[in-house]
Amino acid sequence: MKKLLIILMFIPAGVLFAQKKRQVKTMDPFAGLDTAFQRVLKDLKAVGFAVAVVNKDKVIYAKGFGLRDKEKKLPVTPNTLFAIGSCTKAFTASLLGMLNKDGKVDFDKSPINYLPELRFYNKEMDGEITVRDMMTHRTGLPRHDYSWYLFRSSSRDSLMKRIKYMEPTAAVRQIFQYNNFMFLLQGMITEKLTGKSWEENVKEKIFTPLGMNTSNFSVHTLEKVNDASLGYTVIKDSIIKKLDYYDIDAMGPAGSINSSVNDMSNWVITWINGGKFNGKEILPAGYVSQAMSSQMVAASGFPDKEIPDAQFSNYGFGWFLTSYRGHYRVEHGGNIDGFSASTSFFPTDSIGIIVLTNQNASAVPGIVRNIIADRVLDLKPIDWTSRADSTLEKARKAAKEAEKSKISNKKPGTHLSHDLKDYTGLFNNPGYGTMEAYLRNDSLFIHIPNGDIWLRHFHYDVFEPFDVDKEKGIDTTDKNDLKIQYHMNPAGDIDMISMPLQPGIKDIEFNRIPKPEVVTKEELKRYEGSYEFAPGMEAKFYIKGENTLYAFVEGQPEYELVPVGKDQFDFKALKGYSIRFEENGKGEIISASFIQPNGTFKATKKK
Repeated sequence: MKKLLIILMFIPAGVLFAQKKRQVKTMDPFAGLDTAFQRVLKDLKAVGFAVAVVNKDKVIYAKGFGLRDKEKKLPVTPNTLFAIGSCTKAFTASLLGMLNKDGKVDFDKSPINYLPELRFYNKEMDGEITVRDMMTHRTGLPRHDYSWYLFRSSSRDSLMKRIKYMEPTAAVRQIFQYNNFMFLLQGMITEKLTGKSWEENVKEKIFTPLGMNTSNFSVHTLEKVNDASLGYTVIKDSIIKKLDYYDIDAMGPAGSINSSVNDMSNWVITWINGGKFNGKEILPAGYVSQAMSSQMVAASGFPDKEIPDAQFSNYGFGWFLTSYRGHYRVEHGGNIDGFSASTSFFPTDSIGIIVLTNQNASAVPGIVRNIIADRVLDLKPIDWTSRADSTLEKARKAAKEAEKSKISNKKPGTHLSHDLKDYTGLFNNPGYGTMEAYLRNDSLFIHIPNGDIWLRHFHYDVFEPFDVDKEKGIDTTDKNDLKIQYHMNPAGDIDMISMPLQPGIKDIEFNRIPKPEVVTKEELKRYEGSYEFAPGMEAKFYIKGENTLYAFVEGQPEYELVPVGKDQFDFKALKGYSIRFEENGKGEIISASFIQPNGTFKATKKK
């Protein structure tokens, strides 16, 4: 399976407060930028990007470079809309800042106070995690991003219910671990307390007063806008490929905003001016101060030889706090399929820089941001493009060397333990979702909400996954180390799939669940009656409701049965237990076999 194209933060360098305020140089700091940025486009195989620079309360530079649509040769403009990914998080946290000022949210109370149905992995987490912990990525939960990315949902409530099954990898407040679900919850708290959607809150309290009139929240809206960019990625280091928009509406508070550099300039101006825009308070000043101050250590932030004054890397509320060559920087990056972004400002210098690009997982925003920062902060320039080229080349060489030295652990000559059809069915993990394994032309595939995956036999009951491209089919040269393993129960039946979807914990397990078939009430009546195992030991089958069959054995609770095939039912609440009804030559049901891990027990239908 190809590497996920997911919402990511840019990992910042360390931070150091500036010693004095700086003004933009009197000479034109933007002279010659066109040439420098054309080189960025060429060297990084980027299609296009837009950039804006603000000083105090004014936009002093805004321009587009390259194309927003490669095929139609449409240019990027300062008003072109891009997906901004996790730059969305500062908007979401700011809504809580407003509610905190109004006394409606206490950052140091449990989020369960505001979302009563929310539960974490254990009672300790339920009792210890606070709203502040969620705002600063210190809940002990790792990302678990495959849950929302591979197993999309249209419901925020359903995504919230998955959190209960997500295993932590650290104690609360022990380490920084970026987590998109925690910003989903912040958006849901806002919805609960205001009675309005997260989208309505952002539009009413931020977009409208800031004049961010073209910004929106969904790719479904984005695709209807004339001046909107398409998204792209680079494959095999040189081939530019267009990507489909990726719908993350349910996960919206963590990263679904689409905006332009012109609109985002007003957002950055507001932060530079302590929460005010055109003299009017938009964000509470007290919250702005907290959000731009260190709440959690994000990384060690050791300086490198070229930037010796980058000394720490922290997190506020929805912002990374770093230093850039001695200047205090507040920044957040964003990535989602086909797009990358960087929103940053230097509060002690009153300078802000926004870079939005239509390249997936791109270095462009960071390079462009740094090129501009060197100029407007009057610093000795660094050749950031060459530095990035060198870093990428070293990474490519290292990857090739690693591939050469890698020894396969494949066991040759092994075979599957079952017929291929036995690996099909529905498999579910309550913290992730449901996938279906199916056969097509004697090949095994898995269907998940965002596409199909072809499974190539590796060894024993282990498979290699490969993405199925809608246009180009299956590319088996796109190698990956992910393996999918099937497991069987003591009865010898395939009953589980496991995958290493989250580093730091055991493989995520997807248990087989019944695939319901529609059976009418009339058909179910064939199975009703008493069945005898032995004299005095019976099982009874009966219908409840419209068309649900139940089984009852004396001394046990009644069990709901789920039809999974002709004359076959699974116990809904018991893994590995099923019923198979048998009929005579006349089509009459004469017996029922109870198939269990400890054996199969047959009961004859009483007349």
